[in-house]
Amino acid sequence: MHLGPDISDPAAPAISFDQFLAVDIRIGTIVKAEPFPEARKPAYKLSIDFGPTLGTKRSSAQITTHYTPEELVGRQVAAVVNFPPRQIGKFMSEVLTVGFPDQNCAVVLFSPDRPVPNGARLF
Repeated sequence: MHLGPDISDPAAPAISFDQFLAVDIRIGTIVKAEPFPEARKPAYKLSIDFGPTLGTKRSSAQITTHYTPEELVGRQVAAVVNFPPRQIGKFMSEVLTVGFPDQNCAVVLFSPDRPVPNGARLF
């Protein structure tokens, strides 16, 4: 399964700093994680708390290879919060949880190595 660019792909074309700033990536804490059996590919339905300004948002994430719902709750993750919501079956995914592919293209979540406030923006 190929989710997107991997280590064998060349670097993406250069962008401006303003284009980088247009992608709003924030940290949130997973407060709920549950199986999503209706998804075409194995996934979980996540509820992620992004703090008082953004609130709790939902995400469908194909992260079932390395994570169980129980170990996800309480974990901080990074997500793009300014993409339009995307309907996935009967579920509305509001943010894109981000990660990197392992050697088998299974997603490994991207998260800070120390706790940071929910809603903190990547810069």
